[in-house]
Amino acid sequence: MSALAIDARGISKAYRIGKTRQQVLRNVDFTAYHGQVTMVMGPSGSGKSTLIAALSGLMKPDEGEVLALGESLWVKNRRRIDRFRLDHCGFIFQGFNLFPSLDATAQVVQVLRYCGVGKRTARARATAVLEAVGLGQRLHQKPAELSGGEKQRVAIARALAKAPQLIFADEPTSALDSSNGQVIIRLLHEAARQRGAAIVVVTHDPRLEAHADRIIHMEDGRILDDRMLSAPPVHVAANASRIQP
Repeated sequence: MSALAIDARGISKAYRIGKTRQQVLRNVDFTAYHGQVTMVMGPSGSGKSTLIAALSGLMKPDEGEVLALGESLWVKNRRRIDRFRLDHCGFIFQGFNLFPSLDATAQVVQVLRYCGVGKRTARARATAVLEAVGLGQRLHQKPAELSGGEKQRVAIARALAKAPQLIFADEPTSALDSSNGQVIIRLLHEAARQRGAAIVVVTHDPRLEAHADRIIHMEDGRILDDRMLSAPPVHVAANASRIQP
């Protein structure tokens, strides 16, 4: 039996816009497993991004419970939630979210330093993970000197460097061409298979369906369809503790 990384039940969330209350998530149940890439698909406004915000500790749901790595996330105070995210979660965003003044190595080192890794060790780990995603020749380039695909690989390296057990990717390929998009998905698959991470990818890009282990379709704040295409590797899931890069 593969290890369950996330088990969320009854997640609901609404926003108030003026005098109007807009329901974004409607009693959603969601699971994610170690060693597996789960794609959450649906049109804009279907609740995909709000769901991963609730699953990752970025936004508290109005109702429901999120068990992440066996811990009830939303009973924690804000400081402990922030620490959980820092220790266990990696994030990859559509807009890369890189610091313009830092080169590729420094982008990764900064995250490791926040995690308490020593300067020399952080630099060595940053170099290793950037080389692993194919950026060994771009270690000292700043974002303005990198292509879109290279920027996203820096973002993936930054997410992988601390060996997170949970990785959340919000539209990671929407700004990329097909070739670069496939590279990004391959790297996410490697993170799942080799590192035992549970990967949750939010996208409305139909090109990615062929690369998913599991596809969940959402619309109007509800899950309409949940298809398991391949089971996560049992041997990876069983050893899904922190695996160093």
